[in-house]
Amino acid sequence: MRNELRRVRNIGILAHVDAGKTTTTERILFATGATYKQGEVHDGTTVTDFDQQERNRGITIFAAAVSVDWDGHRINLIDTPGHVDFADEVERSLRVLDGAVAVFDGVAGVEPQSESVWRQADRYGVPRIAFVNKLDRAGADLGAAVASIRDRLGVTPLVVQAPIGAEGGFAGVADLTGPSGLPQRAQLVEQVAELHAGALEEYVETGDLSPDTLRRALREITLAGAGVVVLCGSAYRDKGITELLDAVVAYLPSPLDTAAPADPGAPFAALVFKVHAATTGRYAYARVYAGTLPKGTDVLLSTAGRHERVSRVLHVQADRYTDVDRAVAGDIVALVGLKHARVGETLCDPAHPVVLEPPSRAAPVVSVAVEARSRADTGRLATALARLVEEDPSLVVRVDAETGQTLLSGLGELHLEVAVEKMRLANHGLPIAVGRPQVAYRETLVRGVTGFYHRLVKQDGGAGLYAHVAIDVSPVDGEEFVFESTVVGGHVAKEYVRAVEAGCRDALAAGPVAGYPVTGVKVTLTDGRMHDHDSSDLAFRLAGREALRLALRESQMVLLEPVAEVTVTVPEDMVGGVLGDLLARRGQVGGTAVRGATVVVTATVPLAELFGYATRLRSRTQGRGVFTTRPAGYAPAPSGVSVR
Repeated sequence: MRNELRRVRNIGILAHVDAGKTTTTERILFATGATYKQGEVHDGTTVTDFDQQERNRGITIFAAAVSVDWDGHRINLIDTPGHVDFADEVERSLRVLDGAVAVFDGVAGVEPQSESVWRQADRYGVPRIAFVNKLDRAGADLGAAVASIRDRLGVTPLVVQAPIGAEGGFAGVADLTGPSGLPQRAQLVEQVAELHAGALEEYVETGDLSPDTLRRALREITLAGAGVVVLCGSAYRDKGITELLDAVVAYLPSPLDTAAPADPGAPFAALVFKVHAATTGRYAYARVYAGTLPKGTDVLLSTAGRHERVSRVLHVQADRYTDVDRAVAGDIVALVGLKHARVGETLCDPAHPVVLEPPSRAAPVVSVAVEARSRADTGRLATALARLVEEDPSLVVRVDAETGQTLLSGLGELHLEVAVEKMRLANHGLPIAVGRPQVAYRETLVRGVTGFYHRLVKQDGGAGLYAHVAIDVSPVDGEEFVFESTVVGGHVAKEYVRAVEAGCRDALAAGPVAGYPVTGVKVTLTDGRMHDHDSSDLAFRLAGREALRLALRESQMVLLEPVAEVTVTVPEDMVGGVLGDLLARRGQVGGTAVRGATVVVTATVPLAELFGYATRLRSRTQGRGVFTTRPAGYAPAPSGVSVR
């Protein structure tokens, strides 16, 4: 079984939107014999972009899993979205992958979202190799793309191929890891010798590295994250794809090479990273980390505390499923029968409970009001929203306490647009009214208060409520909320200190400026008083909540608005109008760079000012301008900004 696991690769394909990620996946499927016709994004015939919206829009929206066989190895591959609005889909995939291929545009190099997904992979320690794509395009430059990998990602690129021809004359790639007289090989050998002790020893003795030593060192460097192997090609013209597959097998890890190696003999443990509710059933996608799961087995959902039976185990090929008898450590499968499994849920042997770390989740930044167009469809809408959030936990549904409206919140305008359309398509044209998008503001401290005292006393017969608290409130960078206690002398019991903290957290739900959640606050409990009979957890929780609520009113507060880093690529003669428009949207231009006949403008713009920007940019540039965004955190909003 361990020998079989050594021949498994669980990898993802990561990229900025339009870098050619899905086309690369399609060529891999074709090269390995998994398909007999090359799918094309522009024709809507791809295997992994099988959803109707993906084909209509020409972008990947939902992560799709496929498996291929290459050189005696099984490669389980997840094609991930490249648009920033679907970054959480990438996050959930990276949590269960062992390695990844990062695809870069040979003209643009490292783009904003490719940098973002690279950082996501860094958080999970996922080893990567790079594929510089589209070398057949005018303006493609492998050297410039490699320089951007080094400069923007802060890694050491190890180029293992040399392109044959350039732009329209690009004809393929030459391998630098085997014997060759190409000058680029000497540079590769020197780089590897600097990064690998064993290779350095051979290099000092012989002045060169044998192909076996070079490839072995490249693998070890990749697994350690000390450098990144760089390949090149043109997926659209089917150049460099078989060499990319060879590199996946040679350099990326098997399930046995990870920090927690797969163990088929251990008690069963798996993590659910995707839920898909289709007309044919409910599928929970899971990565098996340990043990074996035969179909018909009872498992424990350790987070939910439920027992459920896995009725079917399925091998996944995009939107097609094949029944298998069992799943073993290292597998990525779909499971049927788990009605209560959610994304991030741990599945395990009931006799050996364990909780695996779930993928992190981004906070929503944009909301829209949704309602059924007729009272008769209200129930259908509620059901559709529940299913939507079940499949995509980065979406949040809540009811506004003031207006009574149902609000759907997500990671961007496109994210919400896709979600609403998905509800319509999945519910036979369910008529839904959608309000104007609203951004998720926050409030924070500029200057706090010290020695703020609050006294809660309620004694009207029976058990009373008694709690005195004194708090200091101050700003804190990089944290949502920090609480500490410096109370001495037993003035407040430990259990009541925890109740004060809980009350303070309650108060953070609505700030004094405009009722938005408060962030960046440190509360220090400095003193307090208890009563022998009337003090309780409830009393101190209520006192903590009211103390912080009133203290924030006495503090200097500021409204925060979400901002985005915007990268706009436009023809050189249209830059002036684009810059003026960005400034009118309260944008702060960070810089411009000439790239051939176009100019790339980077700016930081409030998210609220970007609604409708795509249409405006097309109009200003006669359809020739394109832009991308990525979250850039929060910034103070100027006074007078309308937040409703």
